[in-house]
Amino acid sequence: MHPRVLEVTQRIQARSATTRQRYLDLVQAAASKGPHRGTLPCGNLAHGVAACGESDKQALRLMNQANVAIVSAYNDMLSAHQPLERFPELIKDALRQIGSVGQFAGGVPAMCDGVTQGEPGMELSLASRDVIAMSTAIALSHNMFDAALCLGVCDKIVPGLLIGALRFGHLPVVFVPAGPMPTGISNKEKAAVRQLFAEGKATREELLASEMASYHAPGTCTFYGTANTNQLLVEVMGLHLPGASFVNPNTSLRDELTREAARQASRLTPENGQYVPMAKIVDERAMVNAVVALLATGGSTNHTLHLLAIAQAAGIQLNWQDMADLSEVVPTLARIYPNGQADINHFQAAGGMSFLIRQLLDGGLLHEDVDTVVGKGLRRYVQEPFLDAGRLVWRDGPAASLDESILRPLDRPFSPEGGLRLMEGNLGRGVMKVSAVAPEHQVVEAPVRIFHDQASLAAAFKAGELERDLVAVVRFQGPRANGMPELHKLTPFLGVLQDRGFKVALVTDGRMSGASGKVPAAIHVSPEALNGGPLARLRDGDIVRVDGTTGELRVLVDAAQWDARPLVETPAIDGQGMGRELFAFMRQAFSPAEQGACSFTAELNGSR
Repeated sequence: MHPRVLEVTQRIQARSATTRQRYLDLVQAAASKGPHRGTLPCGNLAHGVAACGESDKQALRLMNQANVAIVSAYNDMLSAHQPLERFPELIKDALRQIGSVGQFAGGVPAMCDGVTQGEPGMELSLASRDVIAMSTAIALSHNMFDAALCLGVCDKIVPGLLIGALRFGHLPVVFVPAGPMPTGISNKEKAAVRQLFAEGKATREELLASEMASYHAPGTCTFYGTANTNQLLVEVMGLHLPGASFVNPNTSLRDELTREAARQASRLTPENGQYVPMAKIVDERAMVNAVVALLATGGSTNHTLHLLAIAQAAGIQLNWQDMADLSEVVPTLARIYPNGQADINHFQAAGGMSFLIRQLLDGGLLHEDVDTVVGKGLRRYVQEPFLDAGRLVWRDGPAASLDESILRPLDRPFSPEGGLRLMEGNLGRGVMKVSAVAPEHQVVEAPVRIFHDQASLAAAFKAGELERDLVAVVRFQGPRANGMPELHKLTPFLGVLQDRGFKVALVTDGRMSGASGKVPAAIHVSPEALNGGPLARLRDGDIVRVDGTTGELRVLVDAAQWDARPLVETPAIDGQGMGRELFAFMRQAFSPAEQGACSFTAELNGSR
């Protein structure tokens, strides 16, 4: 093992000793009650099996067959989740063939940041993760199940499913992806049309045609945003079947992987003799493996929030410093849009997960001796799934990258370090995804222009007020202010200014997205402005230094003058309409970004 990976893992284990043990005690207490439906009074059990067919009903009465919960994020409006419509029947049939039972335990909401981007609904996005966690808990709360399958793909859905399922860590849990849509137009072409539209050089009809040629079929969006980062990390954590992440929907291989996930979940139950509960898989080593994979691939900045919240749900105290320290030694091995021009299908074809995991294992950057849903040891994940006369088999994945413009070996990385920088200074602490930012653009020192929403920046751009070196500050966008919406619509405007030769950076207590691009952006700045964070002291014209090479985030104002400067008055924040008022209690409960921006952090830690 690389000494830095060991060092970070050991300090997380030491820091987490109390909360991790509290979590494991909770899990053990739940597991010690035996077959769970067997503890139910007769009337309760009758309710739980009343809707089953006669064969399933008899199997559930016997108590010696596994009952597998299906928790799904299916809806047919979102491309990534539409393929899940067929999964429950595939799963139930596969389970019946081995004498087990599958019950659809519950659905969880699935919203799309791509649809709500720049709209009021985006203010519900981060909160939806916690709603999904609670919905998962409700689905599993009936005490009827011996294992669970979690069906979900996109931005907040998989983190929410993980958080909820971890609170039932006594159950074996397998995650079941749907896969990416086939490749449409190139990401480079799509980004170019967006930028032309921002400059008024492309019509709305041309923009719509471009977008629809990109997002064109069932399956996950093909760029390397939060959705595909979710799948990659869950596989590295050992919660997918090997190679399951990036097989396209509605294919024979995808269907057989779904059936096998069901069979494997049943095998992991006490009834079938291979008991491996989720709590045993998701430990400190698995969380470090997830961070390493995030860094090695330049994954979504949203996971600097989600991984912290997921870790908390397992009693593990992960923080940004751990991520930054790992980033110093984890090389960047993948270039997938927005960090390159390839999409996730190209990554899969170039060698995909099996090649990536092999490189990281061979370099001592991943913990190999971990539990997974297919047994002990992550080395199993250097194999790929295939169909051999209709039968699912695994074979060794490629030993060499098939396209080094997309995926590289450890001895020829794109960069010797990962794509994440911890930003610190008198403006607070935040993160920057540097993997997509060219070296010549990573340091910006310029006057500030302050905005309190995306629309104001867009209006200033269109009025020609931003034609200069600029640090754009968009504040009062943190979790407690308005739910921390993504500010992805800023990217084309700032990108145009950068292309015109200006030095441009963004600083915000809000989020960007998994599509964070070529403009340096210090995001998730904490404490947030609403809570008296330093961003609330900034004034238009202040000189701010954003240094993505050293991690410096600083306003160049005399320290005494800065400390004496009053906070700006909090602007009116519209939290009404489009359902936003229903989430006010969650906004008030959100922890700071550096603790995962989670509405039940204290409860997960057992401190409230």
